Amino acid sequence: MNAEIQLQFPKPGEWREFTLTAIYQDAGGYRPPARYTADEIPAEQAPAMQAVVAALVGLAEDWQAVQVWARLNESLIDAQPSVAETVNLTVEAVNPQGGRRMFTARDYPVFVLTDPDAVAFFKHFAAA
Repeated sequence: MNAEIQLQFPKPGEWREFTLTAIYQDAGGYRPPARYTADEIPAEQAPAMQAVVAALVGLAEDWQAVQVWARLNESLIDAQPSVAETVNLTVEAVNPQGGRRMFTARDYPVFVLTDPDAVAFFKHFAAA
């Protein structure tokens, strides 16, 4: 799947306020991005969004996420000797001194979301 979800947090550390932008290809090529606010996330998708936030809370204390890119991948799951669909996060974060840094699953293995609800969340917003 050639798609991604971008999450922007205008107030770092305040996870209830965000904009979700889904970017994906439809049958005719790339479609204009679809944007959603926190209030527009369907109730049945809220638990999966909470899983994303839980992963972000694990950032080092001085760093707060301002933007997240989520992509669907196939990953080898340690607990199961098999490949499964996962949602992998890349996070741009800022610190109080004005520094910016990118974090990936190499920095934080919890950025590989293995929960089937996270995969369903991704497909809900980024499906052609």
